[in-house]
Amino acid sequence: MIPDVFILSDEVTSMPQMQLPFFPQGTTEINDRLGIVREGDRITYLYGHMGIFTHHVQDVPTFRMIASQLYVNGNATQSEIRRTFGVTDISVKRWVKLYREKGTAGFYEKRKTRGAVVLTEAVLATAQNLLDEGLELAVVAERLGVKKDTMQKAVAAGRLHSIKKTL
Repeated sequence: MIPDVFILSDEVTSMPQMQLPFFPQGTTEINDRLGIVREGDRITYLYGHMGIFTHHVQDVPTFRMIASQLYVNGNATQSEIRRTFGVTDISVKRWVKLYREKGTAGFYEKRKTRGAVVLTEAVLATAQNLLDEGLELAVVAERLGVKKDTMQKAVAAGRLHSIKKTL
């Protein structure tokens, strides 16, 4: 053991202590202060020899949140994160932007999804009957409360068949 205080004659001299980064075997270094180690299905982030974060290997939102925090707090550069984890620069930039705008909660928000399907089988059947009667696509769309573009896409995809008028 190395003492941190040496007594020289009548005065006391203190030597500053350095904390060396002693990473456990199997650690992947992010830089000289940070590393990651996988133990089973857990990833642990190390600062020196101390664990600072941990998450399940499949917990992508937490990984993104931690990576953005490492950058924002000045503990790792974008290039160190990119190199260590094999992600793109734009991904790191997006995570950092999300972190700065919404904080950690932004990574766990429910994703916005498309609305309910408008052209159900029943709506398609009704629409086809109206088209078979000779009504215009725009009129059918208005009657059913569906956007005209939605109806046009259904015709283009072959889900509806529009009758072409002959002169």
